[in-house]
Amino acid sequence: MKTLAKPDFETLIDGLIDDDPRSVVGPQRRNGQYVFEELDSAADLALEYDLTALSPKKYFLPQREQLLTYERTDGDYEMRAGTDTEGVIVVGVHPYDLAAIEHLDKVHIDTMGDEPYRQRRENSLLIGLTMQSVAPESFAASMGVATTDSGYDLLVTDIGDQFVVDIGSFEGNELLADLDTRSATHSEVQEVRRIEDDLKGRFERELQFPPEELPTLLSDHYDDMAFWESYAEQCLSCGSCNMVCPTCYCFQVETVRDLGGDSGHQQRRWDGCLLEEFASVAQGENFREEVAQRHRHRFMRKGLYVYERYGDVSCVGCGRCTRHCVADVADPTDVYNELWEATNA
Repeated sequence: MKTLAKPDFETLIDGLIDDDPRSVVGPQRRNGQYVFEELDSAADLALEYDLTALSPKKYFLPQREQLLTYERTDGDYEMRAGTDTEGVIVVGVHPYDLAAIEHLDKVHIDTMGDEPYRQRRENSLLIGLTMQSVAPESFAASMGVATTDSGYDLLVTDIGDQFVVDIGSFEGNELLADLDTRSATHSEVQEVRRIEDDLKGRFERELQFPPEELPTLLSDHYDDMAFWESYAEQCLSCGSCNMVCPTCYCFQVETVRDLGGDSGHQQRRWDGCLLEEFASVAQGENFREEVAQRHRHRFMRKGLYVYERYGDVSCVGCGRCTRHCVADVADPTDVYNELWEATNA
């Protein structure tokens, strides 16, 4: 670990903004909420943020992405890859979002072989940030990702008049090469550990049981339709919980023809299992026509299906789904704890 004075950290970020060809983005305050947006200067950073509206996932798996373009010339169609694979430097990523990106890497790189995603990730840098504020909707400590020791190029922790910086990669180390840093003292490292330990007691929401028990718990309650129907009664099927989730990765691929019919493009966009048409197929059949079925699928996917395939519980406890649900029915801790109580009554 290294120590870095706060003015020198700002110098680092301003230097990246001025000299690096990649966009430099970070948390900023916009219209009453925090968002990741491109930075004009390090002074724009809101490192005190608790939760951003969307996670940095949007830079690696864009909300809407053009995959290819096509055009007919002399009777033949010519197709060209249309994907932007330029990387980005993301500053101020909380540990739960770093964990979410690691999960997406397993899906899109290790399993799907998604080249646009892989290239964007490999061309990018992640500068993590130990949380300074905890969102009231979050339960990241229960999911074991309030802190992390992986998934970043640099991880900075505010200890007062300076940052302690944990170097996570060769590229991260290179970022510090021209700055006035020194090795962190034992007391400074201990202060980082104290801050991390203190974080775990600052979460208002928590699971009543270890997350490792989620797969079994959900499997046991798959057929408990009375519970799922009661829970989903107020749901509007808006899909907001899917759209703001940092580990949701479902998408729709569609071909868009230009008015003349001889050219167009293919694009993919985010999709979500809470949307009514998500499970629709030919002839109008819908495998999850009822709202309760879609809610059950959402939680089964997070805590059981993804675990069976990748070995991860696909929820990092960020709290975005809870914050953005207008019907106030998306809080995972409500669902998981109620199922736990029913099992252990």
